Amino acid sequence: MTFTPKGKADPKQQQEAAAALAVTALGFIAGEPERLGRFLTTTGIGPESIRAAASEPDFLVGVLDYLVSDEELLLAFANENSFDPAHVASARDILAGPPVRD
Repeated sequence: MTFTPKGKADPKQQQEAAAALAVTALGFIAGEPERLGRFLTTTGIGPESIRAAASEPDFLVGVLDYLVSDEELLLAFANENSFDPAHVASARDILAGPPVRD
């Protein structure tokens, strides 16, 4: 998988790449029953809802938040996919969009 951090591609390409990274992360989490069980418990989502939720940007942000919150899991994911772990945080920021100002 190739991911281009912020500033290296147009915004639509960034969004698509960030979403693809998040879907890959979800597949990585779902690929091992223990990982998936922890994810489901932490997020409160049911296994029957994952497929539909995966198309929602907010859910994908949550997937990346979950991954970033566990350094060991993050490093395993990054190593398996041959990219810098910092790209996960960049993808999360791209999907989340700019902060809302009051």
